[in-house]
Amino acid sequence: MRAPIGTFDDVRPAPDCLELLPAPVADAVRNWRGGVPAEELVYVDSDPEVADTAAFVERYGQELLGVSANCVVVAGKRGGEVSLAACLLLSTTRLDVNGAVRRQLGARKASFAPMDTAIGRTGMEYGGITPVGLPGDWPLLVDPAVVDLEWVLVGSGRRRGKLIVPGKAIASLPGSVVVEGLGN
Repeated sequence: MRAPIGTFDDVRPAPDCLELLPAPVADAVRNWRGGVPAEELVYVDSDPEVADTAAFVERYGQELLGVSANCVVVAGKRGGEVSLAACLLLSTTRLDVNGAVRRQLGARKASFAPMDTAIGRTGMEYGGITPVGLPGDWPLLVDPAVVDLEWVLVGSGRRRGKLIVPGKAIASLPGSVVVEGLGN
């Protein structure tokens, strides 16, 4: 099997490698109800030492920069209450935490969630957080540029490996809300 984007040595349909994914991601793939068949979700093996975007595209190809998306966990605060959400945007853009995210969450203040909160609540590794398998009660705020891609490269839940997902499938993930102006 060949990856729809990039050049990778080990490429498999995600349902065929559930043992390589952390439990919440494997469960999401196993019980997939998205807008495309689960077999269209592709797992590619990659070196965990180059999981961060800049190092990853240097190793696996600069053409991946324009189709790579980062999933970050944010915390919104209002009246002593903290709500968590995930945001997915192209790796070439910056998240508008104090504008678009704060407004979307109805928060007085928004910030990036602490690392221990992000990994503890998602069950995923820092640097590999993916929109596939997030907690069901979280909103997933998505930049429209991600949904517009034919294929998007996201984390696999671990620093080793990535998922390649049709962009249109992102909009059908649980809690997904496409937010104009999320990234700039």
